[in-house]
Amino acid sequence: MVLSVLGTRRARYGMWLVFLAVLVGLATGSQAVLCAEAQGDQAITVTDDLGRVVTLSHPPARIISTAPSNTEILFALGLGDKVVGVTDSCDYPPEAKTKPKVGAVELDYERIVAMSPDLVVAVGSLQRQAISRLSELGVTVLAVDPKSIDGVLRAITLIGRATGAQDRASRLVGELRGRIDRVAQKLARLTQSERPRVFVEIWGEPLMTAGPGTFVDELVSAAGGRNIAHDADGEWPVFSAEAVIERDPDVVILTNFNKAEALARRAWQGISAYRTGRVYEVNPDLLVRPGPRLVDGLETLAALLHPELFR
Repeated sequence: MVLSVLGTRRARYGMWLVFLAVLVGLATGSQAVLCAEAQGDQAITVTDDLGRVVTLSHPPARIISTAPSNTEILFALGLGDKVVGVTDSCDYPPEAKTKPKVGAVELDYERIVAMSPDLVVAVGSLQRQAISRLSELGVTVLAVDPKSIDGVLRAITLIGRATGAQDRASRLVGELRGRIDRVAQKLARLTQSERPRVFVEIWGEPLMTAGPGTFVDELVSAAGGRNIAHDADGEWPVFSAEAVIERDPDVVILTNFNKAEALARRAWQGISAYRTGRVYEVNPDLLVRPGPRLVDGLETLAALLHPELFR
């Protein structure tokens, strides 16, 4: 069980919100088909999440990541020493912050080409233009695009196969799956009424939350809760304060580093979560960044929603 520690300052949250769309995207499911595995220095061929056949003559020794989630996966697979470039927002693990930068929302194509990468690992849905441009420049690009917890596990497997780290990927996926299953087992006997109503505040002004089709919505459900915005229109709806009060969440999760401000809202003092002191802050990276730490987010939420089961 991992309870998050908020180490990111609020001033950095705006950039995180921009990258939220990049990391979450609009498609559904990870569709990777694994075609062949590397054996020593033999060629590797996989089909990525955009249906593109990607072939490498040998396991890549120089890798660039264009998203924080992909960077986390690469480091979790023990490939940090092969990562030669990351984006400005790649901040975990701490070693990632020391890597050369290749841009942020806009990538520096000239710099990427000059770094002579064997492989660039990109986000599929909202980096299509970048993937196309890099491919035109002769750069080998792998697109991953997970849209669920299971999709993240498949993305780890895909990246592992594409980098010759399939054994490590298999072990990591097994460990993560085991942790997910342990949470599910502890929550298996919950009745619907025992699942608390949850409001996850993504942003304060305007009041934004997470709706259906998001990692947040899936994580709340998997952690034994009921997202009060599950029936909202769109993935990131703007919610009115009146709607929150009417739906009376038992638990409020804050992801925008504003607990003092949130607790000072006079109109919210009658909400169940406020009356019982169940207003918590959780690092947003654990809830929206599609990498291994999503399982940390699951464990964190489960412990907050059902502390009696996760002591």
